[in-house]
Amino acid sequence: MNFLTHGFELVENIIPSSDIDNIHREIDQFQESSSAGIRHADTKLSTLQQLAQSSLALHLAEHYMQDKPRLMRCILFNKTAEQNWLVSWHQDKTLCMPRKFAHQDWGPWSIKDGAHHVQPPINILNQMITLRFHLDDNHKDNGCLKVLPGSHNKGILSTQQMHALNEKASPVYCLAPRGSALVMKPLLVHASNKATTPDRRRVIHMEFVPAKLISAYL
Repeated sequence: MNFLTHGFELVENIIPSSDIDNIHREIDQFQESSSAGIRHADTKLSTLQQLAQSSLALHLAEHYMQDKPRLMRCILFNKTAEQNWLVSWHQDKTLCMPRKFAHQDWGPWSIKDGAHHVQPPINILNQMITLRFHLDDNHKDNGCLKVLPGSHNKGILSTQQMHALNEKASPVYCLAPRGSALVMKPLLVHASNKATTPDRRRVIHMEFVPAKLISAYL
């Protein structure tokens, strides 16, 4: 897939297996490990903080962003037989910010897990990228991500527009092996089904913004 045209690309064999094993051990020891997701995961798990700050993650983000990246949000998704969910078609339109401020182009604001979240102007959303690091094999049976290629180029869409787009376009299932990273644009329309054969499906979701673009608001 062409990243600029389709809005996503899979990079395989990027995380060493030994690093994944270390992350698995820390997740299993963490008190919230049974939950479906952990927000601000890089501040709660040292192995994820190391990954977020590593040259591996930062160079990958910089390569696709063509600019110096700044990490804004890190979430661990943990889909299991006990925590088995579906996510309907949507775009990622909010940004995690360290403080709230008044600006006519920023909003609405909300609080999630004690942190400020906001919808930024579309020019910022268009320059962001998301890295999804796969700690397990992702496939249809365990509810992998599915996307509508090229939908990131259509701007911010309503729920009705996204469902209409899904009826016209064939979704692509992002079959991703353990150790791979899916690079995607936040406005790419995406979803996931419930796992039909649940097993561990742990994904680290990191959102990056060009550092110089966001510095004035921090």
